[in-house]
Amino acid sequence: MNQTGEELDTLVLNKERAGRKKLALGMYFHVPFCSTTCDFCAFYQEKPSKKKIDSYFSGLEMELSRFPPDRSVSTIFIGGGTPGLLQPDDLERLCKLVNTSDLEKDYEWSIELAPSEINPEKLKVLKEQGVNRISMGVQTFSSTFMDALGRKHPVDKIYQAYQWIRDAGFQSVNLDLLFGAPGQTLEDWEKDLAQAVELQPDHLSTYCLTFEEDTAMFLRLSQGKAKIDPEREAEFYEFAWKYLPAHGYDQYEVSNYAKAGFRCRHNLNTWGMHEWIGYGPSACSQYQGTRRKNIANLETWLAGMKPNHQPAYMEEETLSPEEFAHDAILFGLRMNQGISIPTIARQFDLSLGLFSNISQFLDRLVGENLARIKDHGNYQLTGQGRILCDAIACDLPELSY
Repeated sequence: MNQTGEELDTLVLNKERAGRKKLALGMYFHVPFCSTTCDFCAFYQEKPSKKKIDSYFSGLEMELSRFPPDRSVSTIFIGGGTPGLLQPDDLERLCKLVNTSDLEKDYEWSIELAPSEINPEKLKVLKEQGVNRISMGVQTFSSTFMDALGRKHPVDKIYQAYQWIRDAGFQSVNLDLLFGAPGQTLEDWEKDLAQAVELQPDHLSTYCLTFEEDTAMFLRLSQGKAKIDPEREAEFYEFAWKYLPAHGYDQYEVSNYAKAGFRCRHNLNTWGMHEWIGYGPSACSQYQGTRRKNIANLETWLAGMKPNHQPAYMEEETLSPEEFAHDAILFGLRMNQGISIPTIARQFDLSLGLFSNISQFLDRLVGENLARIKDHGNYQLTGQGRILCDAIACDLPELSY
């Protein structure tokens, strides 16, 4: 059953008050396979082959055996890569691995799918296995900008795939949209938003194009064939902030919008510094006080999952309650509801005095009209503050130790 934003906020707060061991637990599965690489994508990926897919499942089985969840799971997210590249039998195999864990009765289970990889047979398997939320990577409805982004699916495939998803009866559907492609205008962006709204998905995620190293888009930037224009990006953000709420989509984070009751719980838990376990090469975890990232190499990851072998991590660090609280503030400021310092202090069992540096910093933002103080003393970024939220995050001071 879907819950309203207010009900979810109450649920999260109640779990926080019960102590960190009661925090919501999520699972993330990274499926690293892609047939082609989009020009903007910097995520770890592998060309699929039967041998690699078999190795992947062998590693997953060992990783789940070595690192099982210690309690029931409230959210599952399968991302990539391109999970939809897997054939129906392999999708069923993946879902059955997920189902070996204890899932809460009202779990949210999302999977990312590209329009070109969707068909009724795959959707039938996913629905039967318990997936209840589909996130489809549309990016744009324009064939011109589809080419500019290196996307390979024809526009009409988006509509066919979306209809198949709706016909299959999934509880919730999200569409990902990307803005800021070279040559894209505000009028082009409005057309993309209008076409998305016409489909009436339950959730929309809108992301600004970023130029990541080791991508074709970054190469264009270095060659002068593309440029970064912060003022133009701000116009795209601000247009979506007005357009989508006017069409029935509540904005609850800088880039995320939902109809009532359809906020993404997995994202909310992540931003709220709850816990999740990542499975698969390059998957990230935040679990039992430790944040880590699996090695982004299929063979090395697989070797580390074998009995009596040490798992291979690209990053691993143990965080203090103060560090978790700092990140809860950092991500919380991206949320439209803002943050409550006393609530975060209670969540991590910390003294309010430790937040003096941050409170002073937030008060300065209020004085600069980058933030406001709302009901119950919540700090909330203004529109201009949200435009500058990345810079604000960089300047956010540490807690006063």
